[in-house]
Amino acid sequence: MRLTPAASVDQIDGLVEDATGVVRLKARVRAVAENNKANRAVEKLIAKHLKIGKTAVGVVAGETSRSKTIRISADPDAIIEQIQALSG
Repeated sequence: MRLTPAASVDQIDGLVEDATGVVRLKARVRAVAENNKANRAVEKLIAKHLKIGKTAVGVVAGETSRSKTIRISADPDAIIEQIQALSG
């Protein structure tokens, strides 16, 4: 995931390719990047879009970076369509 903190709106913007050619899901959150506020905001945003509990979503790598790895603890079959919709 590619996260932009301190944005004007909380939203998922679809897919973006970075300079190394890696395709990531892009998101923006209003929270600032201090004290893990932006990380918690993106977890909440993803959980809302997937219609799962916010504790089922967690940043597992990249806590201080804009590039993050997110773990979703849910039944893949139950959320596959929502995940595809997030990517646009």
